[in-house]
Amino acid sequence: MDSLLLLTILIVFFALAFDFINGFHDTANAIATSVSTKALPPKIAIVMAASMNFIGAITFTGVAKTITKDIVDPFAIENGSIVILAALLSAIAWNLITWYFGIPSSSSHALIGSIAGAAISAAGFGILNYNGFIKILEALILSPFLALGIGFLMMSLFKVLFRNSSLYKTNKGFRTFQIFTAALQSFTHGTNDAQKAMGIITMALIAGEFTTSTDIPLWVRIAAATAMGIGTSIGGWKIIKTVGGKIMKIRPINGAAADLSSALIIFGATYIHLPVSTTHVISSAIMGVGSAQRVKGVKWGVARKIVLTWIITLPISAALAALIYQIINLFF
Repeated sequence: MDSLLLLTILIVFFALAFDFINGFHDTANAIATSVSTKALPPKIAIVMAASMNFIGAITFTGVAKTITKDIVDPFAIENGSIVILAALLSAIAWNLITWYFGIPSSSSHALIGSIAGAAISAAGFGILNYNGFIKILEALILSPFLALGIGFLMMSLFKVLFRNSSLYKTNKGFRTFQIFTAALQSFTHGTNDAQKAMGIITMALIAGEFTTSTDIPLWVRIAAATAMGIGTSIGGWKIIKTVGGKIMKIRPINGAAADLSSALIIFGATYIHLPVSTTHVISSAIMGVGSAQRVKGVKWGVARKIVLTWIITLPISAALAALIYQIINLFF
C-alpha cells in the first residue's frame, strides 16, 4: 500500500478515536451538574448527551475550517500527513492520561498544542500561521474568564429574581429546567468539540492530495459526529465527580445558571468559528456561579489544580507531538 494512503487511513482512524475519547472525556462537562443535582438519572443523561452531541456536530462546520487552515497552512507543509498523525497521537495520549486521573483537562488545548508542536518539529516556527494561531489562543484564554463573569452575573440575576420564592419550590422548578439546560449544553458541545476532528481529517485529505478544498466533506461530518456520539454514550464518571461536586456543592439553581452561562459562551464561539475548551468554559462557569452564591463555598484548591492543568496542557502536548513526529518520521 502507498505510504501516503496508509498515513491518511491511520489519521482518519485516530481522528475518529480522538473524537470517541473526547466524547467520553467531555461527556461529564455537559451533564455533570444535572447528574449531581439528580435532575437526570446518569444513564438517561448520557443517552440525551450522546444524541444532542451528534445533532450539534453535524449542524456546523465553521470551527472545523478554522482548525484546517488557521494553525498551519495545510497546502504548504511538507510531510503534512506525518505532522497530523503525530499531533493526533499526542492529543490522544494526553486526553487518556488526564481522564485516568480524573482531571478535567482540555481536549482543545491538547489538539491545538499538538498540531503546533508537530508542525514546528517538522518545519520550524515559521510554519505557523501566526494570525490564525494567535486568534485561536486568544479564544482559548479569554473564554474561561468570560464564562466566569457570565456565570457570576447569571447566578446574581437568579438570586434577585427568585429571592422571595421558597427554596424547595425554586430547586424543584430548576431541577426540571436542568433537563433543557443539559440538552442545550450537550448540543453546543457538539457544535464546537466534534468540529476539531473534522478539521484534522480534512487537513489529512489535503496533505494526501485527496482534496484541494478546505470544505468539510459530508462523510467526514457524519463519521466524526458518530464517533463523538458513541464516545459520549460511554461516559466519563471520574470527571463527572470532579466537575459535578468537587468544585462546589451544586444545587439545581446553580446547575442551571452554570449550564446556561457556558452554553452561551460555547455557542458564541461556534458562531464566530473559533474553537474553545468546553472543559474550561464549563468549569469556569461553575466557579463563577459559586462565587456569586458564596466565595468561600468554592473549593479553590480543586480549582487551582484544574487551572494548573489548563496551563501545562498546551506546552506538554506540543513537546510530546514534536517528539512523536521525529519518531514516526524515522519510519516514513
